[in-house]
Amino acid sequence: MNIRVYVALIVSICASALLVAQAPAGLPLWAYGYIAYPAVPGDYTMKCQGERADPCDRPGGLPTDPNNTPRTLEGSDRTFTVAQINARYNPADWFPGDHPAMPDIVAHGKEANGVRACGICHLPNGKGLMQNGSVSGLPREYILQQLGDFKAGKRHTADPNKANGYEMQAIARNLTQAEAEAAADYFSSVKYSRWVRVVESEDVPQFTATVNGLFLKSEGTETIALGNRIVEMPEDTYQTNILRNPRSGFVAYAPIGSLKKGEALVEAGKCGTCHGADLRGMMMQKVVVPSIAGRSPGYIGRALYDFQQGARGGANAVFMKPAVQKLTEDDLIALSAHIGSLEP
Repeated sequence: MNIRVYVALIVSICASALLVAQAPAGLPLWAYGYIAYPAVPGDYTMKCQGERADPCDRPGGLPTDPNNTPRTLEGSDRTFTVAQINARYNPADWFPGDHPAMPDIVAHGKEANGVRACGICHLPNGKGLMQNGSVSGLPREYILQQLGDFKAGKRHTADPNKANGYEMQAIARNLTQAEAEAAADYFSSVKYSRWVRVVESEDVPQFTATVNGLFLKSEGTETIALGNRIVEMPEDTYQTNILRNPRSGFVAYAPIGSLKKGEALVEAGKCGTCHGADLRGMMMQKVVVPSIAGRSPGYIGRALYDFQQGARGGANAVFMKPAVQKLTEDDLIALSAHIGSLEP
């Protein structure tokens, strides 16, 4: 091989290895569902900027069952296969009596535009999974405001590999005003209740991460050191990952001392000035500030970091940007753990 060609090849390989293995600077991996950043991450920033949302529906993100075995769930009189549970435009609703009748956009989405049903990610009760976040119980005006921010490109994500942050932009662009209002009316009417249990610990059950950023407990009883992160996972892997049971919640493992430190940060930062004394939301200068008490620590961590990095704009960013500007990752961990531990 020609020596110049050989040297160029080695330089190219080394440069590529450096390029693909690096996460965005400062990204709190735990908040975005990573154990380690992907060796070859995707870039979804421009993948669904057209008329359809499904180019940002990441392949391989949902479980499959080649045997198509019918599944049942205790307390429900319904039976679904895994394919039916994860049907993009008609996902399973195990407990229709737990919530009001879903509007069509929540139950079925808009297949013609590649807009998945709201209920597949956020669940029919709006509580969602760690990688999605909860929308139930949020004020109607706030939900509409956020859909407007997504539509206008004011809200996305600090992680270009986080597909659903950009999928939401495409979904919002494809909604009519009536559909947006129907979704906001529905989710705001569903009461949010305790969904995540926060535990301070030195160790965490051994776990894996899905391509969509959901931590899952491994089989067996082995544990590993938690380290300086929060690990949020389903209480029951099968109930959440396979059945998508809307009554089976999450547990978040946080470093020892996080709750007390987070409480002090909330008081020092005067978070209650905007979010209310109990962090259950309020109106601030004609801007709806949402309830954050008892929400997913993973989601809280992402939101804080996204505001800090300018990935979330809009009316709420005016108040949030100065508040989060100097937060360290240690601060994000403490705040996320404390806020997630509060009673909704």
